[in-house]
Amino acid sequence: MHAIVFSPDAVKVRSFFADVLNMPAVDAGGGWLIFALPPAEMAVHPGDGDRRHELYLMCDDIQATLAELRAKGVEVARDVSDLGWGLLAAIRLPDGGEFPIYQPRHPSPLQH
Repeated sequence: MHAIVFSPDAVKVRSFFADVLNMPAVDAGGGWLIFALPPAEMAVHPGDGDRRHELYLMCDDIQATLAELRAKGVEVARDVSDLGWGLLAAIRLPDGGEFPIYQPRHPSPLQH
């Protein structure tokens, strides 16, 4: 899967993923970083005419992950909410946008 994050300040957001989130990357030329992603999963939800796509970071322990990110100077944009299927929060990207992060509680195909 190839995911794309659009940003008015792509250079800062790329640096954030590389330097703060420590995501490995290769330079595809001219500083255009392509990041390696860990194993991923995808779900298809019903939507009453609503056609959109969402991208989330996942973690095993959201409290520990948010504490680690706060120690690196990352702002938590939305505190943890228990949604039943998982614990959801959001971090602030350098361009001011929010990026959701969650600790799943649902079964994962990656665990089988």
